[in-house]
Amino acid sequence: MTDVIFLLLIFFMVTSTIIFPAAIDVNLPQSGEQSSVKPMTEVYLNSDSEIYLVEDRNDSTQLLSTPRQITFPQLESELTRIQQMDSTRAVALYADSTIDYGKVVKVLDLAARRNLRMVLSTRARQADI
Repeated sequence: MTDVIFLLLIFFMVTSTIIFPAAIDVNLPQSGEQSSVKPMTEVYLNSDSEIYLVEDRNDSTQLLSTPRQITFPQLESELTRIQQMDSTRAVALYADSTIDYGKVVKVLDLAARRNLRMVLSTRARQADI
């Protein structure tokens, strides 16, 4: 019985670190479908319309870089650089549910013009009780 509880404790500790990849407060909209594919680049739009970029590092020193705040013109150049490095890379967009829809479309359009796959991230829908 103690072994089972110990294994459950380890399982929840490991999975809780996977749930929130960055420390940016974004209130995601709900969706019924979830994808298991983990994009290597993440773009965050918070409720204050600030843009943050997080890129996955594949070296041994750092697995995931820290979020860095960028401007819209910097996002354009970063997406161009990402497309030149790897045109098949998926980019996840974490947009706050209260943000202006036009800003979300603007970011999605930037990625589409560079032929990057963009994934709009949502949180799992709560079960109705």
